[in-house]
Amino acid sequence: MAIIMSISIVFDVSEKIDSFLRTDPGAYEILVNYYFNFVIYYSNIFSSLLIFISVIIFTSKLAQNSEVISILSSGISFNRFLRPYFIATTILVVFSIVSNHIGVPYSNKIRLNFEDTFIHSPYHIQKTNLHREVEPGEIVYFERFTALNKVGYNFSIENWDGDVLKSKLMADRIIRNDDSTGHWTLQNYFIRTIDGTNEVIKSGDKLDTVFNFDLKDFGQNLDLAQAMDSFELNAYIDKQRSRGADDLARYQLELHQRTSLPVAAYVLMLMGVSIASRKVRGGMGLQIVIGVIMAFVYLLFLRMFSVSAMNAGLHPLIAVWIPNILFGFISLYFYRTAAK
Repeated sequence: MAIIMSISIVFDVSEKIDSFLRTDPGAYEILVNYYFNFVIYYSNIFSSLLIFISVIIFTSKLAQNSEVISILSSGISFNRFLRPYFIATTILVVFSIVSNHIGVPYSNKIRLNFEDTFIHSPYHIQKTNLHREVEPGEIVYFERFTALNKVGYNFSIENWDGDVLKSKLMADRIIRNDDSTGHWTLQNYFIRTIDGTNEVIKSGDKLDTVFNFDLKDFGQNLDLAQAMDSFELNAYIDKQRSRGADDLARYQLELHQRTSLPVAAYVLMLMGVSIASRKVRGGMGLQIVIGVIMAFVYLLFLRMFSVSAMNAGLHPLIAVWIPNILFGFISLYFYRTAAK
C-alpha cells in the first residue's frame, strides 16, 4: 500500500503542481488537508486489489518453501488452510465497508474542499437538455447552455398548480447578467398566461427580469457523492429524483460500490490462494504476474460496466455486482483445480 500510494502521490503532484504554485495553499494545507485524506480515500478504494496481491505474494512464498505441501500432507484440509485467510479478509472487509459508508466521506469533505478552493471549480454544467424543478410546480428547461458565457438557448419556464398549467415563458436566448441578484436578459421571448378559460399572450424582442433559481441548480458536482455518507447520499438521490434529474447513475454507482468493492476481497482472496498455493517451476514470479493481470482485468470489467450504467441504461446495482459475480465463478474454477 505504501508503494502504490507513493506512486499515486507522485503522479498527482506532477498533475497539480501548476495549481499549487498559482494558488499557494501552503505546506500544511497540501500535506495534511489534501494528501493525508488523498491516501485515506485511494487506499480504501484499492484495498481489495491490494489484499489480492498481498495474498498472492504471501501464499506463493509459502508454496515455494514447500510449506503448503507440508500442511496438506499432515492431514490439514485445503478448506482448513483457507480459514485464516477468510477470518483476516472478513475483518478487513467489515472495516472497509464501515469506512466507505461513514468514515471516508468525512475525510473526502476535507480533501474536496481543498480541491474546490485551490484547484478547480466543483460544478460542471451539462450542455444540452437541462430539466430542473427548481421550486414545487416550477419547471425550467434549457435546450443548450454555455457555462463559460452564461448563455442559454431555447429556454422555457413553466408554472404548474397541480396538473394545471398556469403560465409558460419561452425565449430563444437567455443571458445571465448578475450572479448576486439573479438578473437575466431574455431575447425573443413569448409569455403565455392561463387563468381558467382566459388566456393572455405577450411577446417581445427583449425582457430584463429576475428568476429565483441559480446556475448551481443545474450544475453537477461530480465529486459531491464522495463527500456524503450513505444516509446523506440516499436522501440526495431521492431529492434529485423528485426534481426530475436524469443524471442519478453516477451517485447510485458511488452508493452501491461502497459495499461491492470491499466484498470483492473475498472473491479475489479465494482466487489468489488457489493460484498461489501450487509450487511451480521458476519461483513465484509467474504467479505474481497472473495475479496482477487478473487484478487489471477486474478493474477493466468494473470500469466497463460502470460506463454502461452511466451511458447505456444498465442499472447501477447490477453494474457494480456483475464483476464480483463473474470473478466469483473464476475463483471457484481456480479453487476446484487447486492442489489439495
